[in-house]
Amino acid sequence: MPEWGPLHGEAVIFTGTPKSLEVFDLVRHYGGTPYSMPLIQVKEIEGPNDETKLKRCMDFDWLIFTSQSAVKAFHSKMVRFNMPYQHIPSKIAAVGTQTAAALEKIGFTVEFIPSIFSADVFVKQFKPTEDRKLRVLFLKGNLAGSIIREELPFQVEEWTVYETGAQPDSVTSIIDLLKKEGNSTVLFASPSAVRVFEEKAVPVIGWEGYTVGAIGHVTEKALLEAGAEVEVKPEIYTLKELVNALARRKEEIQ
Repeated sequence: MPEWGPLHGEAVIFTGTPKSLEVFDLVRHYGGTPYSMPLIQVKEIEGPNDETKLKRCMDFDWLIFTSQSAVKAFHSKMVRFNMPYQHIPSKIAAVGTQTAAALEKIGFTVEFIPSIFSADVFVKQFKPTEDRKLRVLFLKGNLAGSIIREELPFQVEEWTVYETGAQPDSVTSIIDLLKKEGNSTVLFASPSAVRVFEEKAVPVIGWEGYTVGAIGHVTEKALLEAGAEVEVKPEIYTLKELVNALARRKEEIQ
């Protein structure tokens, strides 16, 4: 770890589950100490009709994924029922480069990614050129909003493939760390994590005494509504860019 850097002496807490160790290495590169303390836990939803639903995927023109968790749960079903990606001819849309990378890793080719990685921008920019009326399947989590179903001008069906729940042990760990560390940053990657933190941690620790970062404008909105001051938000909505933005922010105020 560098002796000095814009994050020297900074404890950087990730409240989501980073899918890559790259962001931890980046924090260390800037002189900080990364901590992984996920506030939510993700679990695949397994149902008796999974095989039938999986086979139906080949009937849709587009499959839409907005998270790596959805990709992981979907791939688990593909493996369980021996469904190779070549048997799914649907076009693939992904919200975010990391979600796209997860899809490409299991064989799919991603044909659309919005310029800003959020569902509200996706529905504005997703305009396939096919003339016929399209059938679209949205692979989602249990806490996903309704914007894709309601605002896309196509026949949109949904398949909830994973569920999200609170991770109480991480709340305690975060509170203890924030009480102990003088310079700390808490990074949020989803409104779900914000809600858990607001309910479990804020009554104990409040919103002051540490820096708050949001991966994008939807998470930022959730934080502002919860009473937080968001000091860091990247232009590109990835954890890597969030860490880069944090480093620039700390450098400015040193």
